Amino acid sequence: MSKLENARRTLANYITPALARLLARMPLSPDALTCLGFVINIGAAVLVAFDHFLAAGALVLVAGLFDLLDGALARLTNRVSRFGGILDSTLDRLSEAAVLLALLVVFSRGQHVYYTLLVGVALLGSLMVSYIRARIEAMGIKCEAGIFTRPERVIILALGLMLNQFNYALISALGIIAFFSWITVIERLIYAWRNARDKS
Repeated sequence: MSKLENARRTLANYITPALARLLARMPLSPDALTCLGFVINIGAAVLVAFDHFLAAGALVLVAGLFDLLDGALARLTNRVSRFGGILDSTLDRLSEAAVLLALLVVFSRGQHVYYTLLVGVALLGSLMVSYIRARIEAMGIKCEAGIFTRPERVIILALGLMLNQFNYALISALGIIAFFSWITVIERLIYAWRNARDKS
């Protein structure tokens, strides 16, 4: 088991449930938490568009925390619903796209063609990672395959934004997201092929 998988298990089994128990004491529904995270990400996108990268990175981290907690809160309070899952997945995709599109605006404004293309590749890769998982799970196959999922993308993007004052930190972050997202796409396609073949 890799260190990344250990970190994911620790987060899922200990840290996230503990924070969800704190939130359960507040009059806040899982769907409201999902929507709040989305609004925060939109705020981050606006800050990115106006070149306030440090503040935007901090907001992306906060919104990412809410994204981890909404599902845990739903399970803890027995408020899991099909619509909640759809809402969460939809707003996750829109949140990620909003921040990356804001970066697309920034680089287009500065006429940085290669950086603009890099954002496009990162955006497509991140969307495809989630799409393939949705398709796999629609077949009734649980999918946890892939080394670079949404939490990793959120952390890398937030760090890249906050460290943007250092040379190429943001570009490096986008490169990591683009490269490993497409590696994860390939991993999940192989996983789908193997499992769909077993079910046929």
